[in-house]
Amino acid sequence: MRQIIRYGVVGLASNLIIYMAYLLMTRLGVGPKLAMSITYLSGALIGYFGNRQWAFAHRGNAWRAAMRYALAHSMGYLLNFLILLLLVDHLGYAQQWVQALAIIIVAGFLFIVFKFFVFGEKFNHCGTA
Repeated sequence: MRQIIRYGVVGLASNLIIYMAYLLMTRLGVGPKLAMSITYLSGALIGYFGNRQWAFAHRGNAWRAAMRYALAHSMGYLLNFLILLLLVDHLGYAQQWVQALAIIIVAGFLFIVFKFFVFGEKFNHCGTA
């Protein structure tokens, strides 16, 4: 329970800033998928340190965790991109609301992947896996 609360704190803080940047960028004429791509990368970089050190208190191999983290975020990015593509480009929903929804969906997905694959107990021992 402590992990999900800490993950939520890290996520709320970073995603609020990132979402505001996304809204500003789209307001200035940047396309939704490009704005999401730029802000997603920024959020992932910021989130690594907060999630590894505080939310999940990972003490395993930092390099291996970073590689798994990058893989997890690659999947999260693809999920976010597909949500925008489907709901904005094909179904015509407002990109602001779709991106807000996508943040929530991707955050839930990433929590599970972080807990069990990126920073999981299995990966805390002797740098294995």
